[in-house]
Amino acid sequence: MTKIKYALVTGGSRGIGKAISLKLAELGYHVLINYRSNQTEAENTKQLITEAGGQATLLPFDVTSGADSEAVITQWQEANKEGVIEVLVNNAGIRKDNLLFWMKEEEWHDVLRTNLDSFYYVTRQLIKGMMTNRYGRVVNVVSLSGQRGMAGQTNYSASKGGVIAATKALAQEVGRRNITVNAVAPGFIKTDMTEDINEKDYQAMIPVNRFGTPEEVADVVAFLASSKASYITGEVISVNGGMYT
Repeated sequence: MTKIKYALVTGGSRGIGKAISLKLAELGYHVLINYRSNQTEAENTKQLITEAGGQATLLPFDVTSGADSEAVITQWQEANKEGVIEVLVNNAGIRKDNLLFWMKEEEWHDVLRTNLDSFYYVTRQLIKGMMTNRYGRVVNVVSLSGQRGMAGQTNYSASKGGVIAATKALAQEVGRRNITVNAVAPGFIKTDMTEDINEKDYQAMIPVNRFGTPEEVADVVAFLASSKASYITGEVISVNGGMYT
């Protein structure tokens, strides 16, 4: 019996995650849309996928909790033995910007837990299955901030820089099993995470003179998740309109 091919997208209901979920569904994957609390947005993303002829399932769990991530993913795997999660996109992330000397302890830890710890919790759960199947694609959504650092984002830069380093290390661990691990580093993208940023204040810094769209990020993620990118691993692909990194 042919196994159903699944792709799990953490934080897959809104913004970049939503665009990635839609794009992977176009490639024929049954998309597992992870979210924590906004069920309305998750349902909307699922509806858009099904209306386009794709398949999607909502998979709510808290990526900042190792216990919750393990319990939900394990339960799903036991109930769907005919399926295999071939693609993991670690996209869940938050910002809590502040200058370091004003940064509260919870602002540091909340961002590190959501952006960095979640990579460990979710990837650890799925990498064993990928190694058994001798195929897998892990794509981590990081940030320009993790490459060059951004003032007021010491916590965010640390979290995304950590995922970049983890991407390179894990790629070396699993490459012989036909598993690739890459990262996509968006710059300024029009999402609810950047709605508090005035595009006019920053577009002069960007050679293409505009913010990017979630779909432009999703196209790169989809390529890295495909068989066409089988000889690319441990890389960080910038999607930032040409900003210096």
